[in-house]
Parts: sequence; structure tokens; C-alpha cells
Amino acid sequence: MARKINSPQRHRVTEKKIKLEVEAPPDPEVSALEGKLDASGQHFAVVVARFNAFITERLLLSACDGLLRLGAKKKDIAVARVPGAFEIPSAARTLAETKNYDAIICIGCLLRGDTAHYDVIVNEVTRGIGQSAQETGVPHAFGVLTCDTLEQAIDRAGLKMGNKGFEAALAAVEMASLQQAISSQPSAVSKKQVLPPRSASRRNDRTKKSRAKKS
Repeated sequence: MARKINSPQRHRVTEKKIKLEVEAPPDPEVSALEGKLDASGQHFAVVVARFNAFITERLLLSACDGLLRLGAKKKDIAVARVPGAFEIPSAARTLAETKNYDAIICIGCLLRGDTAHYDVIVNEVTRGIGQSAQETGVPHAFGVLTCDTLEQAIDRAGLKMGNKGFEAALAAVEMASLQQAISSQPSAVSKKQVLPPRSASRRNDRTKKSRAKKS
């Protein structure tokens, strides 16, 4: 006859419910200048590469859609097409130097290959766009995809990872608005009244008194 084995005593596990209180972030002590997502009355230029058009055209459509949704008009959006991503900085700089646009949106797609060509182009495109923005003073939004595979590019052109063209449009609108807000601020130098040093003012007073005595 089989012997019954007493089962071990079960311990009751008490589950503690943890309540997480979500608090709003504290307000900064100093007020900050911020751009608004309002593209009404602003002018934009979009530089898009034809290379990998399967991706770049989707980025372009989403970028234009973002500008229109934020209040821009079709007549205020100019599209310039270049052969590849390497030519984007040159076209972007030419458009920025006209001073006809509040922001430039750069769109392209680079896929890693078996050679070092990918790394060279990525570095040159990134450097050229950044240099153009700094030297012209016109904001440039970076919408150039740098992906290892085609699947990654598809995910970032409207699939799993959203659409980077739309995000570039948002960045362009906000930066254009921020630049206008900064330029409209009164200069701190103009507020200060420039006064001569005390020593210089005393010398001027002495020279005036001496001239008055001679006359």
C-alpha cells in the first residue's frame, strides 16, 4: 500500500499594490524662449534626394503634410530635388543664402553597403548641413536617414518608427519660430547706457576748466 506523503505547507503570498504618483515636472526658475508649432506666414524649402526614391518620396510627402497641418500654405513651400544625399548640403546652402526661407528641410536616405562609402557620405552630409545652418543663420532640419538595412529605412518612413520626414517638418517649424522669437528680443547691450569711466570724466572736467580760465 502506497504511503501518503504530506504535501508541504503552502505559504500565502500577499501582493502589495504599489501606487505610483505621477507628478508634473517642476517649473524652471528662469523663463525660456520656445518656438511654437505654427507655420502660418512662414516660408520653407525642402531639399530631397532622388537616390533611394522609394524611401525619400515617402519622407517628402510626410514633411509637406506636416507643414500644411501646422498652417503653412502650398505656395510657401518650395521643393528642390538633387541627385543624392551628397548634394543636399550644397543645395540647402544656396537656398538659405537667398534669405527667402525661414527654414530648410533636408531629406535623404543612406543605406550601409559593403565598402566605406557609406561612412564617408554620412560624415560629409552631416557636416555640410550643420555648417550651412551655422554660417547662414537659417535653421536646417535633418531628415536624412542613415540606416544599416532597407527594413530599417522602411520602418522610419511611415511604418513602425513613424515618419522622420514629418518629424523634420515639426523641427523646422519650431526652430523658425524660435529664431523669430530670439530676433524680436531687445538687445541687452542697447539697454545699457554706456558711461565713461570716472577718471576720464574728471580729466574732461579739468580740461574744460583750464580752457575756460585761459579764455
